[in-house]
Amino acid sequence: MTPTAVLIATARPTFDLAVAQAHADAGARLLTDLGADVHRPEVLVTSPEDVGAARAVLDEVDDPTVIVHACASFADAGPALELYHDLDRPVLLWAFREPGEHGDRLQLNSLCGANLAAHALARDGVDVRLCYGDPHEPEVEATLAAALAGTLPCRPPLPSPHRERAPREVAHAALDHVRGQRIGVLGEPPPGFTPSEYDPEILRDLFGLEVERLDLDALFATIRDVGPERREAELAAASEWQPTLADLDREVVDTFAAVTIALREWHDDARLSALSIRCWPEFPTELGVCPCSSLSRLADEEIATQCERDVYGATTMLLMAALGSGPSYLVDTVDLVDDENVVRFWHCGSAATGLAADPPNATQFTHCNRKIGVVGNFALRPGPVVAARLTEDAGGTLRLLIASGTALDRPNRFQGNTADVRLDTDAREFVTALVTGGFPHHTVLAWNDVRPGLRAVADQLGIPVVEF
Repeated sequence: MTPTAVLIATARPTFDLAVAQAHADAGARLLTDLGADVHRPEVLVTSPEDVGAARAVLDEVDDPTVIVHACASFADAGPALELYHDLDRPVLLWAFREPGEHGDRLQLNSLCGANLAAHALARDGVDVRLCYGDPHEPEVEATLAAALAGTLPCRPPLPSPHRERAPREVAHAALDHVRGQRIGVLGEPPPGFTPSEYDPEILRDLFGLEVERLDLDALFATIRDVGPERREAELAAASEWQPTLADLDREVVDTFAAVTIALREWHDDARLSALSIRCWPEFPTELGVCPCSSLSRLADEEIATQCERDVYGATTMLLMAALGSGPSYLVDTVDLVDDENVVRFWHCGSAATGLAADPPNATQFTHCNRKIGVVGNFALRPGPVVAARLTEDAGGTLRLLIASGTALDRPNRFQGNTADVRLDTDAREFVTALVTGGFPHHTVLAWNDVRPGLRAVADQLGIPVVEF
């Protein structure tokens, strides 16, 4: 009997749709060459209307051998949830490697898209598996051939080794330090970003953290009210901080100064310890600016900042800081280099310049996708690093993810902020477990080893540790 494959490819127009389409087409050809009867939408799924057409394709195939969801570029989890939330069979997520030369923009961000979709689907009880690599790779061909024969790639068990714990008093002191702190939460979660959701009762009951909510319209009104003299003063100070601001569009840089002032005042007036903000689409579409460099500037002032309104990311950063991590950065997992055991962590440009490999030359630039300012564009500091993340499991209770490695001294791979990290564990297994285990696409990267303290805090709170 001829195996049948449903292939649905999602993408987002802010990424390189031509490259995404080429990858999706090559994937369909590979499945056909392997003997499958392939059913797929005619176009990449980039809109709600496309989701409806993809659903029709999915529904027309009675008991397909395999359902392949190709993350042709990054997309939020909305399409995947709409397509598969009620599925009682596994979905094989296919993520591609990142093309392009050093210094190019992140053209696809495919792996991050798979990570985000998997988090949402796993939370809904859907069994997700991962195929990672490009259609021409022998390992990918073998994975898909096995799937068409009825054997999907495995979902590796999550590790839980018992390693060194800090003394209990260290955990107590860190929790005492965090207790009573306040996280400023701006706006609602971006659509399809399930890791940006949070339970305020968990924050309050476990960590003693409070949340201060502010809607976008209120902040935008404050930003627009910032007068020219104050903008000039902030811009002068910021230009001493980063002289390359002078190379950018003056109107955009002027708005960047107003955004920085408004966020700093909100932080100070509300006595906040972290700013967790909805950074898109409204900042670029309504204000004509990306807030990344404003978050970077405030991070250099020792304020914990997070994009994409990631409140559990904020909690992780505050806890790590209380244990002595120093400044940290919220990152996506975007690429895997198997032969070097390297994972690339990246985000689009809000890292503290103090975390730059070369802080005096930490260039300010335009956003890799939006093509407006202001964002950082520099490699992150080399040296030993810890990646950690507090996140809920499928049942809604917290768990703690920990990994470690060494950030290599390399040029910035993607526009924004990149760290090439050689992991202390098997990088392929880490990436696979991250996706199939339903972990968020965000982790927190820090350059001081606070793992013993994190483990001790988790023990104190009864939170399971998943450590690689």
